[in-house]
Amino acid sequence: MCRLSVNVNKLATLRNSREKNLPDVAALSLKILNYGVRGLTVHPRPDGRHIRLTDVEQLHALIASWNQKQEPVEFNIEGYPSPDFVTMMKRFTPDQATLVPDPPEALTSNAGWDLAANETFLVKTVRQMQELGIRVSLFVDPFEFNSAQQHSLLAIKPDRIELYTEKYSDFYASNERSAVTARYKTVAEVARKHGIGVNAGHDLNQANLAYLVQQIPWLDEASIGHALFCEALEQGLETTIGHYLTILGSTSHDHSHTQRT
Repeated sequence: MCRLSVNVNKLATLRNSREKNLPDVAALSLKILNYGVRGLTVHPRPDGRHIRLTDVEQLHALIASWNQKQEPVEFNIEGYPSPDFVTMMKRFTPDQATLVPDPPEALTSNAGWDLAANETFLVKTVRQMQELGIRVSLFVDPFEFNSAQQHSLLAIKPDRIELYTEKYSDFYASNERSAVTARYKTVAEVARKHGIGVNAGHDLNQANLAYLVQQIPWLDEASIGHALFCEALEQGLETTIGHYLTILGSTSHDHSHTQRT
């Protein structure tokens, strides 16, 4: 079944708007796990405008403690693989590192890697993290994916890719939904054929998630943060997460590719 990983950056953004620890990111993350989520995602940035190093420390400890007593959950750290980011990976060795190409000043991750232009850099970085026992996922935009990108993807050979789903979300309610989704499915099929897992993230929500998973039933993980917390303002956090778990539970599947655990 496609795993839900909740990106808790928005909790940190809200907290950082004041000078006190409200909301408490770690405490709410524990509640999120208790609601049935099997993964947490963070994207710390150098300016600390949302998730900070102290949050990474606390969530790493939280998940380690959880996994000693409960069904294991995963910790996914997302970011641009700068030297500081790589140092962080060595310190915390999360279950997954999701590498994105955005610079430090970017508001949010809004593009996939140019795999061909960055092939040498990514081969080195991906291998470095894999040697630490970290599963590596690369942010990929299906609308920038061509034969050159595919060639480089197979040379880099990450454990997974994460489909950048903003355009999918933008066109979900239009008559172009099928054609747009087909582009995502084509890239996902390339990855599956070569033993690369497939995640998805960006602008996914309760309205559009089920269709994507139905079209790409071998999705491993959906990383959702912004929409989930917006929905939770009206529905409540526990109810919102329950809805997502129901959506993913109703579109369960068996994995048919090799993946790192």
